[in-house]
Amino acid sequence: MPRARVLVFAGSTRSGALSGKLAAIAAKELALLDADVSLISLSDYDMPIYNGDLEARAGTPEAARRLHAMMLAHRGVYIATPEYNASIPPLLKNTIDWISRMKGSADPFKSCVFALGSTSNGRFGGYRGLMALRQVLELGLGALVLPDQVAVSGAGTAFEEDGNLKDEKTGAMLRSSLRRLIAFAEADV
Repeated sequence: MPRARVLVFAGSTRSGALSGKLAAIAAKELALLDADVSLISLSDYDMPIYNGDLEARAGTPEAARRLHAMMLAHRGVYIATPEYNASIPPLLKNTIDWISRMKGSADPFKSCVFALGSTSNGRFGGYRGLMALRQVLELGLGALVLPDQVAVSGAGTAFEEDGNLKDEKTGAMLRSSLRRLIAFAEADV
């Protein structure tokens, strides 16, 4: 059986972003679980704010086409998101919106399986951001989103110097979620 191909990215590109730390540890854990992992940064896929008039004039941005193709080259997608105002960051929403606009081609939201994680300095660990992202992916786009998710609370102090999670229970939850993502990515569903 071929190894599961999993794309990993964070919903924030800010220097030192906590969601970026979670994405990095998820990519590391996926590799240890023998998945074929691609860790990317959305900063490499710069897109204007979605606007229907802009789309009508200029079409889909090249960065959206490249990310669309990148998603289709993978069966699993892990997204680590911060929570912004009890929701998801505008960068992540804008990225999803542009990718969803690709007409006449395969739909990565229907062909990939998604696993989610979040980070927040608050005590809920970005849980509200997870719910908002799940709603966009499942209800808005019909994606298969696994029920397992990891919300890293107190994220500013949750990571060791080497990038690992300090709390073993949270680390175990992340590994469990990633094992399930690999299983679904390898399955013929």
